[in-house]
Amino acid sequence: MSFSELFDSEFKQRNKGHFSAIVRVALADGVVYPEEKEFLDKLASRLEITESEYEEILSDPLKYPINPPYSYVQRLERLYDLTRMVHVDHHLEDKQEVLLKKISVALGFTPSNVDYIIAKALSLVDNKVDADTFIYEMQHMHK
Repeated sequence: MSFSELFDSEFKQRNKGHFSAIVRVALADGVVYPEEKEFLDKLASRLEITESEYEEILSDPLKYPINPPYSYVQRLERLYDLTRMVHVDHHLEDKQEVLLKKISVALGFTPSNVDYIIAKALSLVDNKVDADTFIYEMQHMHK
């Protein structure tokens, strides 16, 4: 196996684990609402999850290991990606915002601050900032 094949394989597994964790969050209340399903569809496409992998993960999300972000910057990077995906159509449904809040808590953001964090993240994404600016602004939002 070449180095590039190894990298691609690990990248694909990490994406499956990431997607699986988000599916678990969506299924936490026992129901995947249409808005959540729409978000999962977009996310699967973005993460290059095939249709068969998608169905397999939906049927058994515990099959794949969770790859949690360890550092604050990694959590912010994931939050940036997820916020952009949720907000891509510039029309955020209530259920999408609820899902984004659930995912943010699952990423390790404090539940007592999650509303403020999501509001700031959505504001930055609405202003079309790049990832570096997003991370900087999120790290310095209390200063």
